[in-house]
Amino acid sequence: MKVFGIKPVVEALRAGRVTALTISTQRRIGLGELLQLAGESRIRIKRAGRRELDQLVGGQQHQGVVATVRPNRAATLLQLTAASNQSLIVVLDGIEDPQNFGAIARVAEAAGAAGLVVQTRRSAPVTGAAVKASAGALAHLPVVSVVNLPRAIGELKAAGIWAVGLDSDAEQSIYSVDLRVPLALVIGAEGRGLRRLVREKCDWRVSLPMMGLVTSLNASVAGGIALFEAVRQRSRPTA
Repeated sequence: MKVFGIKPVVEALRAGRVTALTISTQRRIGLGELLQLAGESRIRIKRAGRRELDQLVGGQQHQGVVATVRPNRAATLLQLTAASNQSLIVVLDGIEDPQNFGAIARVAEAAGAAGLVVQTRRSAPVTGAAVKASAGALAHLPVVSVVNLPRAIGELKAAGIWAVGLDSDAEQSIYSVDLRVPLALVIGAEGRGLRRLVREKCDWRVSLPMMGLVTSLNASVAGGIALFEAVRQRSRPTA
């Protein structure tokens, strides 16, 4: 897989996943950390013209840096639930846009989530565009792909994880729910929201209080608010 952009490539280097690196002959500044990490890992560096880099990534914005990376090892639900006694897992139901997918991955990693759970179908793949949108977070964050998402949520619940679904129609506010428990936050697609079978698997359905005229938020924004409400609650001293 090709990863492009300075920050995503730096994170891929930190994760030890880069096997080759191509840098534009015109790129001379802003590469200090990247070159240092590449040197420490003894990564082969090739210099190329802009046209060649454009061809490598299909014309997407690459900032003069393109890396070939090894894919993440396929993670399992068991590995995610074993990651912490107070798990925080993000479940994505139908997030097909790579920008949204990457943005959610970025905030999930920043919030300390153990990983993402997605359905094999109806989900954006982990591509260079998604990695760039995640600012490199997908280099560190395990992604578990499952065939049946409602069944996977059931397996998480059987392992002691509580499923909380973001639902704009829910009467219960996210601020009234205890998010300090082992938690799977379920985020649905924009417009459609959570599918019925996924919604029915959730222990709680919660909404974000909307104070203005706009009735909904971008999925990544809503997910970020919810994730950092969990962070806020977990950072409170226990009685």
